[in-house]
Amino acid sequence: MRVAVFGPHPDDQELGMGGTIARLAARGHDVTLVDMTDGEPTPFGSPEIRAAEAANAAAILGVERIQLELINRQLVNDLASRAVVAGTIRSLQPHIIFAPHPQDAHPDHVAACALIEAARFAAKYTKSDLFGDPWHAPHLFHYYSIHLRTVPQPSVIADTTGSSDHKRRAILAYQSQFVANEKNRNVLQWIDAAGIYFGSRIGTETAEPFFSSECIPLDFAAMRI
Repeated sequence: MRVAVFGPHPDDQELGMGGTIARLAARGHDVTLVDMTDGEPTPFGSPEIRAAEAANAAAILGVERIQLELINRQLVNDLASRAVVAGTIRSLQPHIIFAPHPQDAHPDHVAACALIEAARFAAKYTKSDLFGDPWHAPHLFHYYSIHLRTVPQPSVIADTTGSSDHKRRAILAYQSQFVANEKNRNVLQWIDAAGIYFGSRIGTETAEPFFSSECIPLDFAAMRI
């Protein structure tokens, strides 16, 4: 299975669903992290430092990573940006796309969500100038970000038992954001607490929540009880 995890900035994917990413990779699935921008201007670090940190985080999770040339703080769902993201979807041909939650408090995340949803639709066009062959990703899920101050009811909660350490190490790979930056040092405490909370919802050690506005196929005969 091919999976594309989109994030407006480097580190968004790790924060939102690093445990699930590590779990998918460990089970042999082809996972690509797609950074939509380089995160500049971010107060801490530099583009070069963050690129090295992002590469290290991807290696910890055991996945590939690419970066698009969209501009941080200027993400918008226009034709040009849609072509970039749709072309990426056609190139990766993912079976599942993960995107930020549409109710996120961060405007970049909200814009990214709308852009990804529109690009997913555009990627299947048969008469277009888009790069690559038409492709429609069957499934789209939204991960929950640290910027999401409300907690909507998840559509599904994914067990991340055994992969939480990979998530924590991947987040700490961003030394400029979560170690050198004193204001963000409590982020890991929030991440750990959220993982335990959502794990308690499904009877596991840790877990991560996901939202979908679409029907989710389910095989009751294969359910774990």
